[in-house]
Amino acid sequence: MATETSTQSYSEKWYWDDRYTNESDPFDWYQNYPSLSPLINLYLPHRTHRPLVIGCGNSAFSEGMVDDGYGDVVNIDISSVVIDAMNKKYSHRPQLKYLKMDVRDMKAFQDASFDAVIDKGTLDSILCGSNSRQHSTQMLEEVWRVLKDKGVYILITYGAPNYRLRLFKESSCSWTTKLHVIDKSLTGQPLETPKWELTKPIPLDDEGSSVESAIGKSPDVHYIYVCIKVCSLMLPTTLLA
Repeated sequence: MATETSTQSYSEKWYWDDRYTNESDPFDWYQNYPSLSPLINLYLPHRTHRPLVIGCGNSAFSEGMVDDGYGDVVNIDISSVVIDAMNKKYSHRPQLKYLKMDVRDMKAFQDASFDAVIDKGTLDSILCGSNSRQHSTQMLEEVWRVLKDKGVYILITYGAPNYRLRLFKESSCSWTTKLHVIDKSLTGQPLETPKWELTKPIPLDDEGSSVESAIGKSPDVHYIYVCIKVCSLMLPTTLLA
């Protein structure tokens, strides 16, 4: 019960305020920038591309992007504690911007403001809480709104395709979706011979059933969904390999 209660708290602002008050050391959920940079570079090949990192926490991921040449990396988090800390930490780096904001309501951003939205665990956190389907739909629709046409939503998650694809379909958004996977063991440091090639998409059908035949049942991976914005709410979600 304690574990369940703690997990449910991942969707609550008070939990993160308390956590960041007591844990100030940088922490990266679901991979760090060096392990994901080949994929980021693939889908954001121009350093002038403008990414939005949602649920940024005190991760060093965005610092890694700036070190890699990206010039305008915007970060949001629901916790004022961590946003204040990150603004202070990176006051000397104007390429990094930190704003307190709820990803379900990003009205401070105009439509089509970003080339990419990067999500390392934020959707997963929302799914831990109450009214999770409603809130996840609100989040996905806001993400879709702030993306430019053909912009990419890069979701790093524990969620297997049979769960996450269903969420994408339940929203009113239109995406072209590709799936990549990365070994969980790469969270610490890259392996010399990773089991799956990060930049090579996994075959993906409408229900996600093709994935098991490609990588096996219950693989020890983080799933990475690259959802490309299709500029028509009337189009169905199209899934490409």
